[in-house]
Amino acid sequence: MKVKTTFHTHAAILFILTLLCVQAAHAAGTGRIFITNEKANTVSVIDGGTNTVEATIEIGGRPRGIGISPDGSEVYVALSNDNAIAVFDPKTLEITRTFAAGDDPETFAVHPNGNIYISNEDDAKATVINPTTGEIVAEIKVGLEPEGVAISPDGKKVIITSESANMLHVIDVPEHKISANILVGARPRAATFNKAGTVAYATSEISGEVKKIDIESGKIIGKMPLGDDKAKPKDVLLSLDESKLFVAGGRANAIFVLDSTSLEILATVPVGKRTWGLALTNDGKLLYTTDGVSNQVSVIDTENYKVVATVPVGKFPWGVAIDH
Repeated sequence: MKVKTTFHTHAAILFILTLLCVQAAHAAGTGRIFITNEKANTVSVIDGGTNTVEATIEIGGRPRGIGISPDGSEVYVALSNDNAIAVFDPKTLEITRTFAAGDDPETFAVHPNGNIYISNEDDAKATVINPTTGEIVAEIKVGLEPEGVAISPDGKKVIITSESANMLHVIDVPEHKISANILVGARPRAATFNKAGTVAYATSEISGEVKKIDIESGKIIGKMPLGDDKAKPKDVLLSLDESKLFVAGGRANAIFVLDSTSLEILATVPVGKRTWGLALTNDGKLLYTTDGVSNQVSVIDTENYKVVATVPVGKFPWGVAIDH
């Protein structure tokens, strides 16, 4: 009995040490903000402490989507013109490898298990790839012009937005089968889940709307026109407390802040021209936006809804990821 107790004690200690190591790995983030510059074929590296560009990486043809591995050891960049994903080290900024990612990879999301889910716009499919081996795990046929990818926090659901089909495709994981096709407004560009994975929010570019969707029923439970004829919304994010929704307004040159429950517009924050990508800092206090036509990044104080810094980057900044 004594030996058994000792074994369990050691097992418990090992488990705790493993958790601490994982937390330490996540805590060791550089604090850098990585920006893909679509027409410069580069990634701008912003120092999160000073909001200045500290380096520029020559990355490949037409970089757009960007994401970071769950353990923070790698950064992935979708190279649309090269039909590939480039991988670089967030600390050394060295490109370590590239691997094939199907025709015209544009946007992707990183699953908690490390796999990446890519929208292949020209092939009307989503591709699941193990980025360590480059192996294709699954290919899922979806509607025409897939773009946005969102993964529920528990990893059980994936949403692919199809622009021409005007649909959200809900995919079950690990089965990789479509469980729902939800018709939303014209040209859905991006989506995001709440923490529970029960609700999703999606932007519709042409109709200039934000939709709120109940995942279990597949029904739209709320919608809000952004009230600006120039608004062509792209990225959408929830605040850390899930009370607010941040929406990149595209040609409206603004970020819209909505109440996540009622979808009432709480504030409009002017930024640079053609704002597309969004990323929140770990504490939720700062929102980084890519302002494509202005070739800059705006930094927004999320409590006061004010731009506190603008950072010149490369030509046509598109995607943004923060190394927490």
